[in-house]
Parts: sequence; C-alpha cells; structure tokens
Amino acid sequence: MKSSQLEPLRYLSTEEMQKIHINAVRILEEIGMNIEHVKALEYLRAAGCKVDMETRRVKFPRAVTEAAVLKMKSNYANPGMKARRMSVRYSQVRFDATPFKIHEDFSVSAGGFCCFIHDLTGKRRNAELKDVKNALKLVNGLDEITYSGLPVAAQDIPVAVRPVAMAAELAKNTKKLGGIETFNADQVQYISEIGEIVTGGKEAHRQNPILVGYAEVRSPLCFDEVMADVLIAHLERGLPQTIDTMPNAGATAPVTAAGALTLGVAETLGGLVLGFSINKDATMGVELTPGYCDMRSMLFGYAGAERIPLLSARVQLISEFYGCPSGVHGGKTNSCVPGIQAGVEKGISMLAPVLAGAIGFGTVGHLENAITFSPLQLVIDNEIAKYVRRCVRGLEVNDETIAYDVIKAAGIGGNTVSSDHTMEHFKEEELLSPFFDACAWGSSNSLDKERFEKLALNKAEDILKSEQEPPLSKEQEKAIDEVVERAKRELK
Repeated sequence: MKSSQLEPLRYLSTEEMQKIHINAVRILEEIGMNIEHVKALEYLRAAGCKVDMETRRVKFPRAVTEAAVLKMKSNYANPGMKARRMSVRYSQVRFDATPFKIHEDFSVSAGGFCCFIHDLTGKRRNAELKDVKNALKLVNGLDEITYSGLPVAAQDIPVAVRPVAMAAELAKNTKKLGGIETFNADQVQYISEIGEIVTGGKEAHRQNPILVGYAEVRSPLCFDEVMADVLIAHLERGLPQTIDTMPNAGATAPVTAAGALTLGVAETLGGLVLGFSINKDATMGVELTPGYCDMRSMLFGYAGAERIPLLSARVQLISEFYGCPSGVHGGKTNSCVPGIQAGVEKGISMLAPVLAGAIGFGTVGHLENAITFSPLQLVIDNEIAKYVRRCVRGLEVNDETIAYDVIKAAGIGGNTVSSDHTMEHFKEEELLSPFFDACAWGSSNSLDKERFEKLALNKAEDILKSEQEPPLSKEQEKAIDEVVERAKRELK
C-alpha cells in the first residue's frame, strides 16, 4: 500500500476534538482576550465582539467565532483562492482542503533566525553576516531541505533593519524561499517589496507568497500591539496569515496536553476572528505550537518524549478537525551539542509528526532549544530526514514486486544475489546511505564513534567550497539592495 493510502496515527477521537473546540470557544466567550491595539479593537467591535476599550479586553460571542471557522473552511474548499500554499516559520501551510493522510512528499524546512552559531570549529558565538551566507549555501547543497528561512540572523546588523537585510540575503542566496521574522509592521513594506522583486510583482506575490512574516499570540490570551500591527500590515497588502501561539504547559497553560491544546486553540481562533474582521476576503489559517515547561530548568522544551503525542495530536486537530493542512515542529532537540540525545530527539520528532499527518516539519539544524544553529547538525538532520522519508514510503504489491519467478528460480536453499531482479530493484528498495553504515566489527572505520560527525563535517566543507549559481539576476539583486538601503535610511 502506498503511503498516500495509509491512515495517519490518530491521538484524538472526533468527540475529543469537538470537546476541545467547544471549550476553546467557551474561553473566548467567557474569559476573552487582551488585545493591545486600538485599531484591532475597533475592527473586532465592528465584527460583533464585546470590546472594553478601557481595559482592552475582548469577548468573542460564540456565533462570531464559529462564523470565522466556517469561513476559513469554505475558503479552503474554494479553488479560486489566490494563494494555495506558503512556507512560513517552521514549515509549510496549504490553503486548500488536502485530505488528512500520511504525506510521503513532506517538506523539510530550515530557518529559525537563531542568534548564535555553533560553527564548524565547535565554537559557539554570535552569528555574523558571513554565517548567514554560508548557512544558505549549505541549504542549497542539501537535497532534503525544501524551504528555508534564515538559519541564523546576523547580529552585526542593526535590529531596526535586521529582518529586511536578512530577507534580502535569503532572496539573493537561495531559491528555497521560506518565511521571515518580522519585528514590527514598519518592516513589512520593505520585505514585501523584496518578495515582489523575486516573484515578478504585487499580484504574483499574492499568488505565490514568499518571505512572509507572521503574527503570534502571547500566551496566555494576549495579542500585543506589535503582533497586531504585523497582522494588519500583511493583510492590508493582501498576503496570507496564520496565527500561531505557543502555550507552555505547566507555566502559561495547564500542564495537561488537553488543557494546553484547548488554550492554544482558543488563542489562534481569536486571531482568526481578528484577521477576518480586518479583511473579510483574507486568506487565513490557524496554527498551534504547544510545548511543555521543563520543571527542572523552567525552559520551554522543544523536544522530549512528552511533546511527541502533544504535537501529533496538534497535527490531527488542526489538519483533520479544522481542515488546515500544515507542518509542525520537528527535527528539534533540547541538547546543546550534536550527539546521541540530539539524534534520538531529532529522529523521533521528525518521524512521529509525519506519521500523524503533518505535511512538513522544521526548523532543522538547531541545537539548544532552537537558540543556536549548527551547520554540522544541519547536514546530520538532512540525512535523518532522508532516513525518515524512506521509513514512510509505502509498499507496492504487484506481479513484479511479488517476484514469484525469482523465488521459483532460486528454489529451496538458493539465493537471489545474482538475480537480474535484484540488480534492477535494490537501489530503489534500500537507502544505502554512507552515513548509516552496515559493516562487521573492526572492519573499515566501524569502531569510530565520531564517524557520523566526521562525514557530516566533510560534506559541509565540500558544499561550502563548491560553486553555486546565483538564484537571481543582477538586476533583481540591485533592486533588492536598493530596498535595503532605503530601509536603512528610513527605519529607526
């Protein structure tokens, strides 16, 4: 059976998903949200919400929230929608009614805007502009990386213009264009102009949105002024938006998975209502990135066994119940260095979401809870992703693959090593990666504990030495540089 026909793992029943939804809507209606943006409050009041302008508290009548959910679902079923998919944040989102299934064609995203780099010499330091360029060169040379934002952000670029300058570097250095971090609404115009230069104009950019920033709720139940500004700026330009939120179970959300999911759904649905109140024709989706507070360190854990069912349930809830096929956190680790812990956490956090129906995962190449980028780890993650892709590939059952004649020819006690059938099919059946070796004790380098890391280091160095074709024309690069220079003059 092909993977496209395989049923994904389901962690929630229909009744359980309905219960989460009902209680999320109840949170919005009875508790509400704090929206720290006057214009957003006015939009919500016009949409039928109960708004207290003095306290900036908003309560969302059930009918208003349910109407927004129905509108989103109907938009996804509309073949005339402008944008069908977009890469943003940690993965890809699709604005269409994709069936809930296991996706063999899942995407793998790099990015994350990390402040620090664990470089190829093993030193952790602030990332610089040269690291940004090198990271994107690695992205280009790794076959499993589908999309990329900025794996690292140059800390030597002033904060006010950093997202614009980084968007420019992303556009000039790779065709695997993902989303971008946006610190405030003033930056959206310049980043959008860069996207328009790459895609060929405003309408082309709406059809194929790239370099799109995003709004995120500050959990629990707060939508701050900056994020509301960013949301409004994107929607006014006709660009899609998905509202993300990161409830922290045990710190800002109930420590139980169901409680964290319910709070997160409430927060993203509140953002959905706001988006449609700003632009009734907006392309909107919902997102949710829950995690657990590690009670030993009080850190928001990006990995860990307990997060696997939480994220898998999240994939099902968002994709199956709300009809928003999307990617999810995956390839994450809490470890500060490459090694056994990182390998276990990254491998399982890639495989589990895909088996649960995710259309992609990211962002890969991270260490230390997504604070530090490692080019070595990015190469390793590329190989793990390749392993995972082979894991979820389905089986074909037909006369050729059953191979009765091969079995008959080998007979009792025979072998198939020299069979033409073996020669024709073994490369498509077996991964045979040089990273995942199979050899006898003591042969070759079988006892080298650092063999994997050495292979990854060699591959990274080879890619960085290679010549790569520029993704843009000289004219496009010049136009993008002019946008950045204007941003430097105008953004303070």
